Amino acid sequence: MRTTLTLDDDVAAQLTDLTHRLRRPFKAVVNDTLRRGLGHPKPGPRKPFKVEPLDLGELRPGFDPNRFNQLVDELEDEAILQRMRRDAAKTRG
Repeated sequence: MRTTLTLDDDVAAQLTDLTHRLRRPFKAVVNDTLRRGLGHPKPGPRKPFKVEPLDLGELRPGFDPNRFNQLVDELEDEAILQRMRRDAAKTRG
């Protein structure tokens, strides 16, 4: 169920701190905290998520797997530049 909830500043700060300490999503921390406060037991542990690797076979000629990080960096840089140009055009226009 989706709902809007207004939290007092001190409660929000404690939940945010707990979120960072537990390294869990805010939603999960709020739900677990409410369950404990309402006297309901914490749900049992979930089955661990397992990644199944997929063999993609040979790479196409010209692709160097040791340079994929560089490619990602270049694509990310280009996306940032495009965003900056678009924002600058909005400001001028």
